[in-house]
Amino acid sequence: MAACPDAARRRGLPLSNRFWSDAPVNLDFLYGLTNLGFWGYMLVGFVMVQITMMAVTLYLHRDAAHRAVDLHPALRHFFRFWIWATSGQITREWVAVHRKHHAFSDVEGDPHSPVLFGLRKILLEGAEVYQVSARDPAVQEKYGRGTPDDWIERNLYARHRDLGLVLTVIADLVLFGVPGIIIIAVQFAAMPVMAAGVINGLGHAIGYRNFECDNAARNLMPWGLLTGGEELHNNHHAFPSSARFSMRAGEFDMGWLWLTMFSAVGLAKVRKVAPRALVAAPRPAVDLDTVRTVITARMDVVRNYARTVTLPVLKAEAARSAGALSLRVRKVLVRHPKLLDAKARERLQQVLAENAALRTVHEFQERLAVLWSGTIGDNERLTGYLRDWIREAEASGIERLQEFARTLKGYRLASPVAGAAIG
Repeated sequence: MAACPDAARRRGLPLSNRFWSDAPVNLDFLYGLTNLGFWGYMLVGFVMVQITMMAVTLYLHRDAAHRAVDLHPALRHFFRFWIWATSGQITREWVAVHRKHHAFSDVEGDPHSPVLFGLRKILLEGAEVYQVSARDPAVQEKYGRGTPDDWIERNLYARHRDLGLVLTVIADLVLFGVPGIIIIAVQFAAMPVMAAGVINGLGHAIGYRNFECDNAARNLMPWGLLTGGEELHNNHHAFPSSARFSMRAGEFDMGWLWLTMFSAVGLAKVRKVAPRALVAAPRPAVDLDTVRTVITARMDVVRNYARTVTLPVLKAEAARSAGALSLRVRKVLVRHPKLLDAKARERLQQVLAENAALRTVHEFQERLAVLWSGTIGDNERLTGYLRDWIREAEASGIERLQEFARTLKGYRLASPVAGAAIG
């Protein structure tokens, strides 16, 4: 290239022509105004996903849908703007679909259940399935009440839902240049992939269950840094109005961490957390406070019954049967009746017919569940029902059941927010 300038002179070409110049070409403009470098762009992408999931879990989910928290109006509107700008989503649609999901979890009418639509479809086409209900005026009218309906919602967010996406694309390209294309893709994929796909799909298909609620919701681990605590899906379905999703040791709710920090600076106020039952000295007699505790903390009661009565009795009976009874029947004994298919129900009836102790334990479990079914009546009848249940359980002759009945008289509710640890 050294001879090129001389050749240019002979042909009468200007020496400033970059094609012939030895000076390096400045390509900084391709990296936007920020020119961050590789790890800088990686950090920006990660932070933007965090903000998106924070907006979903704190604003759309815990605030707007379930009213478990009150976010400061400034923070609430920032999240509302962010959701519109990065997904074209408006609050009313998201809240309506989510509330309908809770009303029909994993049964006909659920707008995005993998039990109904198949896991593959929800994982790969979750956003499309979601939109069917989101754009349904009847769903919005019935389940979207109490969501923002101000001037900016009607005249900007709802009317020009794609404008936010366009502005985000322009801003990312100006700030980040060519790498901004990848950042745009990450931003726009965050909600469809992590919320519509992973949480709505895997959250009802794989993972572990702390509580036997009446749907297939499960907890996913470890997804906390990517989904803001939404991966604790079984916990959430057990206590939908709780601002904190973590319930057991080892569980980490990223959203609760953010709420703790926002609350400390006056940007959020926690309204509700899941009730927790504490075991104290048994009351001398069953009273209305006992009934209220057992009903309010019923998910803990069911869990403790399975752990301290059903499973220990099964283990003892299996050992006594010398192989005739398998521990593999544990799922049909503790699973919520609505989740048992025909084959599982047949297996359960067979096990109960062949083992008197398990039959007794199962019958008492079903009778206890009647307490929170709403079919008994007034407070006096509820108190009498629980009193009779405890008396008969103590006379059952099954040591584990007798011990649980005595323990039930000592149940107390913890303070609604006290002890609300982050983990």
